[in-house]
Amino acid sequence: QVQLVESGGGLVQPGGSLRLSCAASGITFRLYAMNWYRQAPGKQRELVAQISRTYSTTYVDSVKGRFTISRDNAKNTVYLQMNSLEPEDTAVYYCNMRTPMNYWGQGTQVTVSS
Repeated sequence: QVQLVESGGGLVQPGGSLRLSCAASGITFRLYAMNWYRQAPGKQRELVAQISRTYSTTYVDSVKGRFTISRDNAKNTVYLQMNSLEPEDTAVYYCNMRTPMNYWGQGTQVTVSS
């Protein structure tokens, strides 16, 4: 019933920007914090950013100053604006929602390469 669908990934050159979106359905979106994770080949899944129901935000140190998480409750959507992208940002990015259950999107590939 609950679905999270990511979009916006792709191939970008170093220094470029992408904006990821995650649309939620089947749940009262505004009641829950939302998270972005990423997983690079050979690495564990990493929490990148999170936004609370009251719009407070948290970031992993490696993306501070470059990434911005936001949410639009009217659209049931969370965003991740990624600027000054680096090759190290290459990963599959996943949208996540933790209620008592843990919901995940299918992932969207971000590749930063020249």
